[in-house]
Amino acid sequence: MGFKVLIPEDITAAGKDYLSSLGYTVEVMENPTEDSICKAVADCDGMLVRNLPYTRKIMEAGKKLKVIARYGVGTDKIDLAAATDLGIQVTNAPTANTNAVAEHVIALLLACADHIIYQDKQTRTGNFGSRDITKSIEIKGRVLGLIGCGRIGQHVAEKASKGFGMKVIGYDAFIPADRWPKDIERRENMEDLIKESDVISLHVPRTKDTINMINKDNIKLMKKTAILLNCARGGVINEADLYEALKNKAIMAAGIDVFATEPASKDNPLFTLGNITVSPHNAALSVEAMDQMGMDAAQGIDDVLNGRKPKFPVNKLG
Repeated sequence: MGFKVLIPEDITAAGKDYLSSLGYTVEVMENPTEDSICKAVADCDGMLVRNLPYTRKIMEAGKKLKVIARYGVGTDKIDLAAATDLGIQVTNAPTANTNAVAEHVIALLLACADHIIYQDKQTRTGNFGSRDITKSIEIKGRVLGLIGCGRIGQHVAEKASKGFGMKVIGYDAFIPADRWPKDIERRENMEDLIKESDVISLHVPRTKDTINMINKDNIKLMKKTAILLNCARGGVINEADLYEALKNKAIMAAGIDVFATEPASKDNPLFTLGNITVSPHNAALSVEAMDQMGMDAAQGIDDVLNGRKPKFPVNKLG
């Protein structure tokens, strides 16, 4: 009897086709809820998951469940403690979307620096004179400060320094000096980095220690010409504090792909401001990245169910 894999939220064809080619039964759900996932997972050996919460209740309903593979990097929506207690291996795809997210960071940076969204709207209304009033800034020679210098941060650093001639500095509490990326100047604390940077880009997970890590206290340390970027996780910026800073022009602009609550409400006060560029948490969703995330997740499932060590384990089983 073959293995069965549940995909509560649909993915691109690559990962599904890979599993099917190996003889897996693949079930894709429509409009999943916690209760409907509990019913569907009862006879499944693995789950390939995206953005919904995956709770102990769901895992306990999967009597045969051995592996949960995350279609992407972050696992904050998966109850890792429950998975470990129940002997369920969790895997992810930490390298699949690295380039896509890094490119999106640069896109938001350029949109903010060149006032792309504003000038687009003005041009469409016939206001060609806006070119003489609202001026762009060049990013060559400016200081990019990275808070978090892992895979994505390092890719952003490479694109910013080699592609645009920026100086890149970084702070990361978890990378020791002897493993520090050679192309990023190390800063020992976040406050010094914030004060020095013209552009600040966040690359940290959402944890109890990072929630609201950017708030009114350290926004006050930023230059009035600063641009703040977040393509990491919602909730690491206090959105109320960011709103006040942007409204009062305490900083120049922000480029935001992630929000404290998602989907973000159309009534989010940030959306009333003209000096913020936003996107719907789609930084990682290039065609290429989505296919690779599916393949990495599918291969993780196949490894676990066939007794092999997965390439990207998240939790450690006894």
